[in-house]
Amino acid sequence: MANGGADRRVVGVVAAVLAIVVVDQLMKVWAVSALASGPVRVIGDVVELRLTRNSGGAFGRFQGFTPVLAILALAIVVVLVRTLRRTADRVLLVGLVLVLGGALGNLVDRFLRAPGFMRGHVVDFVSVGWWPVFNIADACITVGGVLLVIRTLWPARPTAEGGGTA
Repeated sequence: MANGGADRRVVGVVAAVLAIVVVDQLMKVWAVSALASGPVRVIGDVVELRLTRNSGGAFGRFQGFTPVLAILALAIVVVLVRTLRRTADRVLLVGLVLVLGGALGNLVDRFLRAPGFMRGHVVDFVSVGWWPVFNIADACITVGGVLLVIRTLWPARPTAEGGGTA
């Protein structure tokens, strides 16, 4: 089977992306139910679980532009999928999988949550200090973005076989 490695990689990427989306959505369902009556303190005043709904983008910016944000997210998903298909670098692969899974997790909210299709508000529920309230998808996007920046600043070195990456 000459293409077995590529097939396993595709299955692994799809499984990882789906796992991110499923965990993100399950946590959002839990948050909507469990946090409806108010926030829950986890570590004093520093970390709490607090239900919010975000009609904007990252950090609550661009409120009222939900349809535009949904279309941009779809475009980003297409670019990420195309880039994932071409990369052999493990750090890039993990970063892209995290960003793609997070983007899809929040996109599900844009499509399926109130007030309606392409206008849905993203459910956020983790509050840490002064940082804006976020969710699992946001955390994946952030960690994935950091990995992509790191790989951009410190590119992979070619392996001894001459063409792969370390």
